[in-house]
Amino acid sequence: MAKKRAKKASVSALNFSKYIRWFWMAFLGGIVAVILLFLLASWGLYGEMPDHTVLENPRTNLASEVISSDNKTLSKFYFEDNRTPIGYNDLPKHLVDALVATEDIRFYDHSGIDAIGTLRAFAYLGKKGGASTITQQLARQLFIGVRDKNSTTNAILQKAQEWVIATRLERQYTKEEIIAMYFNIYDFGNNADGIRSAARIYFGKEPNDLDIKESAMLVGMFKNSSLYNPRPHRNPIGTRNRRNVVLAQMAKYDFITDAVKDSLQQTELDLNYSPESHREGLATYFRAYLAEFMKDWISKNPRPDGEKYNLYNDGLKIYTTIDSRMQQYAENAVAQHMPKLQAEFDRQNTPKQNPTAPFLELDQSEIKSLMDVGMRRSERWRHMKNDLGKSDKEIIASFNKPTQMEVFAWEDGKFTEIDTTMKPIDSMRYYKSFLRPAMMSMDPKTGHVKAWVGGMNYKHFKYDMVKQGKRQVGSTFKPFVYATAIDQLQVSPCDSLPRTPITIEANKFGNPEPWTTKNSDGKYDGFQTLKAALASSTNTITARLMNEIGPQPVVEMAEKLGVEQEILPVPAIALGTPDISVYEMVAAYSTFANKGVYNKPVLVTRIEDKNGTVLYQFQPESKDVLSEEVAYVTVNLMQGVVQSGSGKRLTDTWRVNQKFTKQMLTGYPYELTNPIAGKTGTTQNQSDGWFMGMVPNLVTGVWVGGEDRAAHFKSITYGQGASMALPIWGLYMKACYGDKTLNVSKADFEEPSDLSINTDCSKVMDDGKSTNNKDSDEDLDLDF
Repeated sequence: MAKKRAKKASVSALNFSKYIRWFWMAFLGGIVAVILLFLLASWGLYGEMPDHTVLENPRTNLASEVISSDNKTLSKFYFEDNRTPIGYNDLPKHLVDALVATEDIRFYDHSGIDAIGTLRAFAYLGKKGGASTITQQLARQLFIGVRDKNSTTNAILQKAQEWVIATRLERQYTKEEIIAMYFNIYDFGNNADGIRSAARIYFGKEPNDLDIKESAMLVGMFKNSSLYNPRPHRNPIGTRNRRNVVLAQMAKYDFITDAVKDSLQQTELDLNYSPESHREGLATYFRAYLAEFMKDWISKNPRPDGEKYNLYNDGLKIYTTIDSRMQQYAENAVAQHMPKLQAEFDRQNTPKQNPTAPFLELDQSEIKSLMDVGMRRSERWRHMKNDLGKSDKEIIASFNKPTQMEVFAWEDGKFTEIDTTMKPIDSMRYYKSFLRPAMMSMDPKTGHVKAWVGGMNYKHFKYDMVKQGKRQVGSTFKPFVYATAIDQLQVSPCDSLPRTPITIEANKFGNPEPWTTKNSDGKYDGFQTLKAALASSTNTITARLMNEIGPQPVVEMAEKLGVEQEILPVPAIALGTPDISVYEMVAAYSTFANKGVYNKPVLVTRIEDKNGTVLYQFQPESKDVLSEEVAYVTVNLMQGVVQSGSGKRLTDTWRVNQKFTKQMLTGYPYELTNPIAGKTGTTQNQSDGWFMGMVPNLVTGVWVGGEDRAAHFKSITYGQGASMALPIWGLYMKACYGDKTLNVSKADFEEPSDLSINTDCSKVMDDGKSTNNKDSDEDLDLDF
């Protein structure tokens, strides 16, 4: 019996010893397996692992940034990733605190792996939080990607990769650098790649300006930016709840007090959603031009390795001359004036009043021809013809098939979009009914373009009327004639000429037939000084000057002033028949303001790569065109336009309009009291309205007209440049003067020390009795 017990004890001891041995073997085997798991991961067996050079320069797609002259981000160029990295010092403390409190409270105590968090995750099977540190999450974002949750094996292998890369990142970077990298790499949704884009898109501010609750919302999105999307109609309630969790975590770890937490948890998200896309935001037409500029520059300037720069991925910094404040004032001026002008245009073009609206002077066959040309030039036609291979018959049929679409509209004086069903051919005619603006503003001393408005809405009207579009310039061409006469004949603004009709005989200047012009006011009696003649835009006096100097010198003058359009040297150009762009006109007028020196417009001053290396530095292009004296006298002539002519409303004050039964303020709300030189322009049938205006350090040109010349006002009252274009200039300049930081000059133009031409016409009397352009200074029923 005793032997049996001893034997049994011996067997039990052997079994226990075996279990112990198996335990240690399993334990040591597990340790070896874990070590082997991480060794194999570090050797890249489970997938390519980054070496030290890749860790130093992780590849991410960086948006190229367009920067204004006042150091504001105008926009970004990107395909997939709208990312612009920032440094740790650009992150507010409470943003970092929110991240650490929510994602990794022991971040500053571990070296990439949180042992306590890992043991907790194993013990509770992840029910009380995961074990991923901020560094591990960064490793996943940079090098691994989304974890495969459908395969336990793959998930374990990916986790091992995370751990290895995390420890390497901790050796490679400081804690602050890791924090910054994590904020920069994360996709916050809605094209908000990285914290800078997220702050700008969701709150309209830079990261450094985020407050506590805004920081908490963005940190809350790290959990799942698709789920916690704060936009209306997505998940604002869930996002707010998640934000409150972050605030609770911050209070839990004493980053904020309970009182602050309780107060902030009661607040709304208060978004200032500002999407960043290529069709929205500030200076859209300029950005479209800039994209073409960069495309051309990239084709001619390869990287050191011979490859081409990628505008959308390489993180270039493009420094421009556009001033974000002035650009905003310009766009505001357009948005303030155009709905009022359009409302009056629509009132005059109802089907009852004008059966061929919006066109005048065209019969139905001419309208059909016009629409057919527009159809064949449209993007829809190009796409169906070239990309889809459709026949002309099929394309035309598609233009006559009702289609759901979103169209542009002015509503209560503001831009809106209307969902409607319309035939594409009808939508073309609908869009042709809108008057369109263009505007450019430039510093004449440097050539720096400060504002560029190519239309009123880039999404719906993509054709840029600043540089692409060229239209007849009307009387804004006359200063070129006057400047040529001053240069060649030394005439004075105070010299008087008869207003009587003049005929330039056939073939005198290559004109095949005799050329005679008329005055818009129908008056031809008496004499006028040149200053009064330009102020009232007297055509016969301009024609007399043309008869003296000939058209060829005027054409040469225009070319020297930067006009690229070929101009036929015929007498009729005196009245502005050439088609010229706003871009060219502003550069030309700037020569007068800059004492006769032409500066080619500058839009980009510098281009840098993502590391700050300068790749391009602009070189100014300037040339002497006029003497300082001729330039000054020409400016003095144009000052008369604002002092007593068609531009006088710029200096008028508000007044009571007695035409209305109820007294109301009407007229011109500009009340500019400083010296201004300028010129209005109106083309035949009121198809185009212009105003070119300048002060010593800013020249701005405005054009307004329809897409087609046949779409215009019936009368000069609303169709003249003083009514269509000048108000935009006045509103813009008033806003610029209201911003004292811009330093827009209110001084007079500097008189040359050796001025020999008389410009003081105070003692010279006109007997033409019409120094004021009366039809340009009527009281209008429209509150311009």
